[in-house]
Amino acid sequence: MKICTVGGAVRDELLGLPVADRDYVVVGATPEEMVAQGYKPVGKDFPVFLHPKTHEEYALARTERKTARGYKGFQVFASPEVTLEEDLARRDLTINAIAKDEAGLIVDPYNGVADLKAGILRHVSPAFVEDPVRVLRVARFAARFGFSIAPETLALMREMAANGEVDALVPERVWQELSRGLMEKVPSRMFHALRESGALVRILPELDALFGVPQTAEYHPEIDTGVHVMMALDYAAAQNYSLPVRFAVLTHDLGKGTTAHEMLPRHIDHESRSFALLKPLCQRLRVPNDCRELALVVARFHGKPLRAFDLRPKTMLDLLLETDAIRQPQRFEEFLLACTADFCGRLGYRDAAFIQADLLRRAHQAVQAVDVGAVAKQCSDPATIRDRVYQARLETLEAWLVANR
Repeated sequence: MKICTVGGAVRDELLGLPVADRDYVVVGATPEEMVAQGYKPVGKDFPVFLHPKTHEEYALARTERKTARGYKGFQVFASPEVTLEEDLARRDLTINAIAKDEAGLIVDPYNGVADLKAGILRHVSPAFVEDPVRVLRVARFAARFGFSIAPETLALMREMAANGEVDALVPERVWQELSRGLMEKVPSRMFHALRESGALVRILPELDALFGVPQTAEYHPEIDTGVHVMMALDYAAAQNYSLPVRFAVLTHDLGKGTTAHEMLPRHIDHESRSFALLKPLCQRLRVPNDCRELALVVARFHGKPLRAFDLRPKTMLDLLLETDAIRQPQRFEEFLLACTADFCGRLGYRDAAFIQADLLRRAHQAVQAVDVGAVAKQCSDPATIRDRVYQARLETLEAWLVANR
């Protein structure tokens, strides 16, 4: 029996990056031998075992054969006769097909070390096309490492998009890869890679439609809507914003992709169209509630904070109420962060101060300070409480704006 560390742990170690999890491949063993040594079987689709002390995963060396569309359409064959090289051959990229044996020696049958040094993402074998998740993974690795995609690998990705293999992806797996890509240091690289491969239009057609759509140069010197969204997304990543904020930034301008040609480069009422497009998108990808709810608020109202200094007190109060800022102050703060990324994600604006957000933060605090209980006690008719609370908040906000704006 021979045990080797494989995959991402070896790759990241060679890159000098911290290693979070380690995966192991066991060559020359049977399930019975693993159990006899105290390993606990946990794999449903193929033999995987937990180490009796460390609880790390150890998988028997295996090969795979494609039997149906999608990433689950595989027949797995595990046997003591399967070699380490055969096991590594089923992996997606050469940089993930590197192993390290128990003596610390690197096993690199597919030249993954050379591709690591050159910064290239290259498939191991033609079997790459059998798993559509690999299109997403390659794009995510492009975002994570800043590596270029080998032309021959990009050609296979385009083939998988064109022949419908990508369409077999299940929503949960798409969201898993997209969410991980969004949390990389330069997430725009993922979406550029997906677009270049032809997969973005299959997975996120609403986002793909933004590229090439012009905007008013006075407000968007970068002009192209898709370019603006990518700049805003990378700004959000540079500020280390949360996943819900990054997803909201990614989807805030979807409505601009549906603007009538004769209206361009203006995008009147694109916020409501963004909101309408986002609902089915979130349902289709089964986006988690925290990401979905924030994105919907940002899509619908992101235009108003840009005009914060010109908003009438009533309009500003309505914005606070419509975004549920009083009851959900943390989400309102995330809303302002997404709007900040929208503002700074423009050519020449990256280091600009979005002072409108600070105005809204302080206005929010002023409105929150209103003693709702005290106002309610002064109402003899319970039916008037809501209107009186609104009026008290409006009067407070009016006075505060006179003193502070």
